[in-house]
Parts: sequence; structure tokens; C-alpha cells
Amino acid sequence: MSERTGAPADSSGESTVTVLIAFGANLAVAVAKTVAALLTGSASMAAESAHSWADAGNQGLLAIANRRSKRPPDADRPLGYGREAYVWSLLAAVGLFVVGGSLSVWHGVTELIHGESGHQDYLVAYIVLAIAFALESVSLLQAVRQLRGEAHQFDRDLLDHVLDTSDPTTRAVFAEDTAALIGILLATLGIGLHQLTGNAAWDAVGSILVGLLLGVIAVVLIDRNRRFIVGEPASSQLREAATARILALPEVTAVRFIRLVFVGPKQLFLVASVDLKGDAAESQIARTLRKLETELQADDYIVDAVLTIAEPDELDRQL
Repeated sequence: MSERTGAPADSSGESTVTVLIAFGANLAVAVAKTVAALLTGSASMAAESAHSWADAGNQGLLAIANRRSKRPPDADRPLGYGREAYVWSLLAAVGLFVVGGSLSVWHGVTELIHGESGHQDYLVAYIVLAIAFALESVSLLQAVRQLRGEAHQFDRDLLDHVLDTSDPTTRAVFAEDTAALIGILLATLGIGLHQLTGNAAWDAVGSILVGLLLGVIAVVLIDRNRRFIVGEPASSQLREAATARILALPEVTAVRFIRLVFVGPKQLFLVASVDLKGDAAESQIARTLRKLETELQADDYIVDAVLTIAEPDELDRQL
């Protein structure tokens, strides 16, 4: 299966670059926002600070996900360690929900209940938010560039590919950076309305909205990682491409059954039943099947392949 037929590209190296860029941007932004929050007393800025620290921590977990999921199969894990990427990405999404979302909402509600005097000069906050917007944009553009190239291979819209991709780290960076940019706009709006009206409630509302946004993003990421952990089947496009790849083998005349399941980022486990040419002896058939499995496993995205002979009365089916 080639990229033109819909096979996932080997972009693990590019995913690592995307995560590292996001980590650097979020770490710098988190420090700057924390200083600005202390200087201005802004609830929205405090929420943004928590958001950025949560994002920076999440990038660390995503880096671990990339590294551990690349380990090759061994005797203990014949299908490899690819699903570790979803476990660590799930932890990152939970961290985004707890640290980023919950703390932002809690801080905003506290400010609404008790009120706060705050400083009236928010110039520092505006400068930091502008710098943060620029840095987050750089990180998001890297994720978009990678995802857009992959989406083009699958003939998908960008957002559809973000949800469907088997690479949880790039999806997380895209989602978190998008949420960060929206959060910055919400924080700026809350601070601005506070200045214009003199009512600190606007700043607190900005903090709450940032927290709710992070909560929604986190729930989506948690659900996607959950689905891949339990076993996400490949798309019909990938099944068709895999079927064509098997039929291209000279010994195969038909594919009666095929199942493709993701066992890691761009890593698939293939099971199929096929018809072979001729009427060879059982021992020869076994050797032929093992040879065909080895050929299929030579493709980068197939971790393991299991082929069986289709029963004479077995109907064509795909599960």
C-alpha cells in the first residue's frame, strides 16, 4: 500500500518536531503569563497561566508517548508498543481537563463570588497576550502543516483528519494550540471589558469561559484516545487499499475477509482470508501464506499480518 492509495505516511519524526515546538512555545508563554498575572491580578490572565502550564506539562507527556510507542515488537509485545501513545495522550488530556479547565473555572467563580480590585493598568497583560498569540500561532502552524499534508493523502478535510488520524500527539497539539488562541482572545476580551466598564465580573467570566473551552477540548481528546486504546478499526478507504495490496500479490486470486485494527500511530494489525492460485498441497500452502505475510509486513505501517485460506463457501465480507 502506498501513500497514493491512502496509506498513512511515516511522520513520527515530524510529530516529534511538532511536539517539541509546542513544548517550547508553551513553556515560554506559561512563564510570561504567570508574571503578568501576578503583576495585574487579572483572573483571565491567571486562567491563561494555568492553561499554558497545563499545555507545557501535556507536551512532556506527548513526548513520552512518541518515544515509548516507537519501540519495536518483542516476545512480550508481538504487536509492538504503539498503543502506549494513546495511554500517555489520554493522561495529557485528563491533565488538560483537571489542571487547565477545572482550575480556570474555579478561579473565575471565586472571583465572581468575592470580587477583586485588581490593577487598572493592564498594559503588561496585553503585551504578554500578544506575544503568547504569536508563539502559539507558530506552534499551531507546524501542526496544521503536518496534518494538512496527511489530510491531502486521504482526500479529507483538515478537521475530519484531525478527528480520524491515528496520531494522538499531533491531534493534541492542534487541539491545544487552537484552544490556546481562542483562550487568548477570550482573556483579552474579559480584560478589555473590565477596563471599559470597571466591572471585575467580566474578567472572571473570561476565566470561566477559558476553563469551559479547555474542558470541551479535553473531553474530545479523552474520547478519541479511549477509542484507539480499545481498538479502532481502519477506515473503509484503508481497507480497500489493503485489499488491493493483497490482491496485487501474484499468488492471491481473491480476498474473502479482511480486518484492520490500529495498534499504534500509523501501525496496523491485518487479518485476512484469501484464495490462492492452484491446488497446492497443505504444506506448500502454509509456506506460501507465511511468505505472503512476510511481504505484507515489509510495509512500514503493518506491524503484523495473519493470512488464512478462505473456506469454499465463505462469502466476501469485510469487518
